Amino acid sequence: MSEEQAISAVVHLYVDGMAFANEAALRKAFHPNASIVGNYEGAIEWLTRDAFIAAILKEGSAPPETQPLMDVEMIQITGDAASVKVVDEFAGSRYTDYLSLLKVDGRWLIVNKVWHVHS
Repeated sequence: MSEEQAISAVVHLYVDGMAFANEAALRKAFHPNASIVGNYEGAIEWLTRDAFIAAILKEGSAPPETQPLMDVEMIQITGDAASVKVVDEFAGSRYTDYLSLLKVDGRWLIVNKVWHVHS
């Protein structure tokens, strides 16, 4: 598997984890110390990985037949660091996410997510 394929697999875990409220997938995709940051209702929302996962679980799963939107617009890799721009949907809203990934012990993990919700 190429590095780009490995990173795409992590992004897929993340998007499916959000869409289907899959805690195990989200824990596998994100580093334990990851930050999830964006503007929400006029204020900065800065979450830990665990707070982010709790919010996803609270929202609940999309119906099982749902095909989650995952449009990976860019993947850039330099050594053990990578950046991904992905458009996805969650809870009826469309987002653009900028994901920073780091290769840790041979595995790509999301260490930071900055998001924008489209109006």
